[in-house]
Amino acid sequence: MGVSDKSKIAAGVLQIMLGAFGVGRFYMGHTKIGVLQLVVTLVTCGFGGIWGVVDGILILINGGVDGQGRPLRD
Repeated sequence: MGVSDKSKIAAGVLQIMLGAFGVGRFYMGHTKIGVLQLVVTLVTCGFGGIWGVVDGILILINGGVDGQGRPLRD
């Protein structure tokens, strides 16, 4: 399987900056979570966007996997 071609830093920064819209999760290949983050943000009038910020910090600290289950590269 190997390591993903997606960057952990790029995913984390995208998620922190645009996480309310699920951009970091779309980049990683997790489309369902990205759509869910977008819907939660819209339904809560923006307050759900904190989920994206926290998620981005966790991606930067712990890393993660792409949509195919491969670990993100550093």
